[in-house]
Amino acid sequence: MKILISNDDGYRAPGIVTLAAELATMGEVTIVAPERNRSGASNSLTLDNPIRATRIEGGYFVDGTPTDCVHLALTGLLTEEPDVVVAGVNAGANLGDDVIYSGTVAAAMEGRFLGLPALAVSLVLDGARNFATGARVARVLLDGLAGLRIPADTILNVNVPDLPFDDLEGLEVTRLGHRHKAEGVVRSKDPRGRTIFWVGPAGPEEDAGPGTDFFAVAQGRVSVTPMQVDLTRHAALEAASGWVAGLQLR
Repeated sequence: MKILISNDDGYRAPGIVTLAAELATMGEVTIVAPERNRSGASNSLTLDNPIRATRIEGGYFVDGTPTDCVHLALTGLLTEEPDVVVAGVNAGANLGDDVIYSGTVAAAMEGRFLGLPALAVSLVLDGARNFATGARVARVLLDGLAGLRIPADTILNVNVPDLPFDDLEGLEVTRLGHRHKAEGVVRSKDPRGRTIFWVGPAGPEEDAGPGTDFFAVAQGRVSVTPMQVDLTRHAALEAASGWVAGLQLR
């Protein structure tokens, strides 16, 4: 198996280093990851500047976003196409609404968009930093991936409790939960007295009951959420069609 690994924490982050070592036991691993932390980059592509890839042992680091990394890897950087894309192990949760902003999830989505099976794996940090657990979970899922029958436009968003591997309570397929509105920005001043802002923390859990990714992780289980690349709200098509039919452009 040829495995492409990326992330949004940077190519030196402990999560990706641990993941690469674990998955090297089951195939040929290539890292193509950002040169620095690009958390929150979502699906952004760099279009107005050239992208540089620097060779390192085991792969490349790229002066771009996670999506840039996977796009570059699959459209010309690598001489052989991999069999699967794994993003992670992210240092922090990607639960519920987090997936909208996540560079980790975006890296997996780009892999799926370009035709490959893809996983996004995140460690729900709780102080212990059990990245080895996240990496072992990724290996277990890859081992069973051949038997998975899901639509071709689907990625798996995986969140792993920050526990020793043997303390995990199992795997659970979940839906995305939902957070309350994000907390307000933090207003401050730079050394020259100009106003600056820091983006505030994500909102607390709102929809986090049984069946959600939030609930599974809180119970010590690994959350596995199938996500689709197609963002169309199919259930709203009929209502929207009726609404548009009553509008006039002139």
